[in-house]
Amino acid sequence: MHLPRRALLRAAGAAALIPLPEARAALPPGLVRILVGFPPGGGTDVMGRVIAEMLRKRGNLKNVVIENRVGASGTLACEALKHATPDGTTLLFAPSASTVQPVLTFRKLPWDPRTDFAPVTMTGTVQTCFVLSPGLPVKTFPDYIAWLKADRRRGSFGSTALGSSTHFFGLQLGSAFDVELEPVGYRGAAPLISDLTAGHIAAGCGGVSDFLTHHKDGKLRIVVTSGSRRGIITPEVPTIADLGHPNQASFGFYAFYAPAGTPAPIIAALNAELAAATMEPEVRSQLLAIGLEPEVSKPEELGKVLAEDIERWRPVVERSGFKVD
Repeated sequence: MHLPRRALLRAAGAAALIPLPEARAALPPGLVRILVGFPPGGGTDVMGRVIAEMLRKRGNLKNVVIENRVGASGTLACEALKHATPDGTTLLFAPSASTVQPVLTFRKLPWDPRTDFAPVTMTGTVQTCFVLSPGLPVKTFPDYIAWLKADRRRGSFGSTALGSSTHFFGLQLGSAFDVELEPVGYRGAAPLISDLTAGHIAAGCGGVSDFLTHHKDGKLRIVVTSGSRRGIITPEVPTIADLGHPNQASFGFYAFYAPAGTPAPIIAALNAELAAATMEPEVRSQLLAIGLEPEVSKPEELGKVLAEDIERWRPVVERSGFKVD
C-alpha cells in the first residue's frame, strides 16, 4: 500500500485541523464507547486503551470506555458500528486486517467500510512480518528460501488470521521467491508464537506488533517485513523492497471510524482530539513500544487510503481463491 505520506499529518499539526475551542464545542458531552473487535490484552485492545487513557487525561472527552466486541476476526465490532447511532458517541478502533480484507474474502458481509463507516483518523501504520522458529538452522530470509528449495515440503507457515494480510503477505513472499508457501490458520498470535517457540512450525506471518517483544528477546527471528522502508522499531530487519521486490511492499494501518451519517462538525472535532491524543509524546512512545508507528490523517485521507488498500489487495485475494462463506 502506498500511503500518501505528504498528506498525513504529524505531531502538533494534527491538532490544528480545526481551532481547538471549536473542536471542543462539537465533541460528544457524555459517554463515548470505543469498540474493539479483539479480546482484552491483545495488541489492538492495548493500543485502544493507551489512546483512550490519554483522551481522559486531556479532559475534552472525560468519559471514554473500551468495549470489546470479540468475534470473527474483528468483524462483529464492525457490524456493531454500522448499527450505532451516528452522533459521535460510538467509535470503532480497528486494524486494516478487520476493515479491508473482509470486504474481499467474505462472500456475504453485512457491512462495507466505504459506505457504512465515516473515517475519523488513522493512528498509525504497522508492517507485516515473516518470522522463523529459533530452532531453524537458518538466520536470514534468503537462507530460509534456500532451505525450503532443498525440500519444498517444508513450506508451511502459520498465519495469525486466515483471510487477512498476514495470510496474503505470506503468499506474496512465496510467489516473489518462487517457492510454495502454504498457510496454516491460527486463532491469533499467541498460539502461533507458542508453536513457533516450541518448534512445532518453522515459520509464521503476522503484524510486527505481534512478534516484536519475542524478536527483541531472541525467542523468534523476524527476517523480513512488508514495507517499502525499514520500520522505526525494526531498523535491523530488511524489507521485501530491500530484497528486490519493491512492488510487493505494503503497510497495515490502525484507524478510528464513526458510523456513516455522523455530522461533519462532530467528525472534525473527533479527528482533532484523537489526532492530538495519538501524537502526545507519552502515547507515541507507548505505541512504538508495542509495534505501531504513530501517524495520523484527515478523515478524507483515511477514506482514500481505505479504498485504495481494498483495490490493492483485490488481485492478491482473487489469485488465492480464498473465500469465507
